[in-house]
Amino acid sequence: MSYCEEHNERLHKLLPRERRAFLNETHLFLRWVYEIVSHPRVLDAVECVLGPDIMVWSSQWFPKFPKDKAFVSWHQDATYWGLTPPNVTTAWIALSPSTRENGCMRVIPGTHKTPHLPQRETYGPDNMLSRGQEIAVEVNESEAVDLILRPGEFSLHHIAIVHGSGPNNADIPRIGLAVRYISPDVVQSGHERDLVLLVRGKDPYGNFEVANPPDRDIACGESPIHNEALERKARNLLPKDNRLSDK
Repeated sequence: MSYCEEHNERLHKLLPRERRAFLNETHLFLRWVYEIVSHPRVLDAVECVLGPDIMVWSSQWFPKFPKDKAFVSWHQDATYWGLTPPNVTTAWIALSPSTRENGCMRVIPGTHKTPHLPQRETYGPDNMLSRGQEIAVEVNESEAVDLILRPGEFSLHHIAIVHGSGPNNADIPRIGLAVRYISPDVVQSGHERDLVLLVRGKDPYGNFEVANPPDRDIACGESPIHNEALERKARNLLPKDNRLSDK
């Protein structure tokens, strides 16, 4: 939480989707974040889903400040991440209480078993997603399950499950770290080899470029590996006019 507090003033001046330089891939330049994403208890749970060989493809903070209007629309990650086969799971790790009142994540059970739903890009000003992407058909919210977490707890969710979260209506922040784990057989669409961390087992495929974990904390913007990771992922996933280098 101290990292978000350190950049609190700068984050408040940006639209939620513009905060990714501060909030994405921090496991590549902050040692303490690396220690979270590689924690044995987290990896033990991930191994039950993906097997013994595990890589961190991406991480992203999702801070919602008190009375924050920021939200995450209903969406499916599999639609736009370009990862196949879908041997992917996201650990959503709570660093603060995550409750209904402060905008905990919600999922629609069973939707990971259905075909991908059509989605549209809205670029809504309060949407935390990079393009404001949302499912373009009606979602039955009465089926939604709230993933209420205490600090230190985490959930795992499938790349294709419909999920989202509402604004923070409480007087306390909601801070969570989403860590996207993949098995080494996964292939990324696009022209760039994304930078990943191998956190357990081995990589017999070489589909990604394996980076070294940080041995200390580095200031945001001063890590060449972090900057390169952001650029590669942007070139693979984002339209040209929505990349950091074009701002």
